[in-house]
Amino acid sequence: MKLMIINGPNLNMLGIREPGHYGKGTYVELVALIEAYCKEKGVEEVDFYQSNHEGDLVDAIQGAYFKGFDGIVINPGAYTHTSIALLDAVKATSLPTVEVHISKVEEREAFRRVSYIRAACIGTVSGMGFAGYLRGIDMLLERGEG
Repeated sequence: MKLMIINGPNLNMLGIREPGHYGKGTYVELVALIEAYCKEKGVEEVDFYQSNHEGDLVDAIQGAYFKGFDGIVINPGAYTHTSIALLDAVKATSLPTVEVHISKVEEREAFRRVSYIRAACIGTVSGMGFAGYLRGIDMLLERGEG
């Protein structure tokens, strides 16, 4: 299985940005954790993409399709609550996609409880910190085995 991990705005600032919500782990540590987990789980390939720009994230979703990836784990960051373009990109590719949030968005500000992309996802993981990405990977792997 080939997986694409996509992270949206400000996730490159992990470890610096609001550690009370997002923890002290850095983006580099997140990538290393996911790489090690994928190796342990026998994932053939895992690729990472992070951008603060909506169109670049759309390109990454479409690129996952054209490069033959089997699934996406995406943390759209603030675009979760605003981007119909990301929703449309996931719908267009039909790739199984899991929405992940490090913090428990449903317990934060009211606007964070709205997710446009969720309608195109096979599941959502929220509030598990970095482990949420691993749960998202497991969801894709379980789906791939069925």
